[in-house]
Amino acid sequence: MFPYRDDNPTLATPITTFLIIGANVAAWILVQGMGAEPNLSRSVCELGLIPGEFLGRLPEGFTLPMSRSTVCVITGDPSWFTPLTSMFLHGGWFHLIGNMWFLWVFGNNVEDSMGRMRYLVFYLICGLAAAASQTFANPLSAVPMVGASGAISGVMGAYVVLYPRVRVHVLLVLVIFITRIVVPAYLMLGYWFFLQLIGGGLASGEGGVAFWAHAGGFVSGALLIALFRDPALVAKHRALAKTTEGLAYER
Repeated sequence: MFPYRDDNPTLATPITTFLIIGANVAAWILVQGMGAEPNLSRSVCELGLIPGEFLGRLPEGFTLPMSRSTVCVITGDPSWFTPLTSMFLHGGWFHLIGNMWFLWVFGNNVEDSMGRMRYLVFYLICGLAAAASQTFANPLSAVPMVGASGAISGVMGAYVVLYPRVRVHVLLVLVIFITRIVVPAYLMLGYWFFLQLIGGGLASGEGGVAFWAHAGGFVSGALLIALFRDPALVAKHRALAKTTEGLAYER
């Protein structure tokens, strides 16, 4: 299921969500060369999070081929900032576009619930929690981890707690059959979270999707929203929703 919009109004322009999307796009263009080599491999190696290196579990001098022209070398002196920088890097166009689309669909309403600065702090903490989840799930991994999906998973976890019954419009893809359906947020996001747990249990840990980062980010967002939500903004948001036909929120 791929969400393309929700029936959820906003109180204010989601400035922080726009800025986060802009930062990711800027990193893709200016740092990663829009996926061109050697910029892509070099950025992933130097600014991505390598769990085994960050925890000091990989030997100094360990090498990981990144492309025909780039080899990632473990220095034995891990950079403390990679859990943060890895949140703004991506592995390809589809990776970037998919993440930014999910952030746009769900981020604007979560920003609405807590205000711009709180939302920024919340987003970064969720991203760090996601990185920690993947790191400790596979502490010997030499595969660099990049992507905003862990932090965005936290936004999705917050969304399902705040607005579980809001209608989400999704594209349902069944092999070659594609249709549009409308489901409550708890069903769409609950199904997505279930897939992360299944994927994490089946993953080999040798690369691919960081399922445990997604799961860890989602859980952290669902828990942290109790601390970051602004009750006054949530009340205003729900009052606005009552004037909009077809919306349904939790009791």
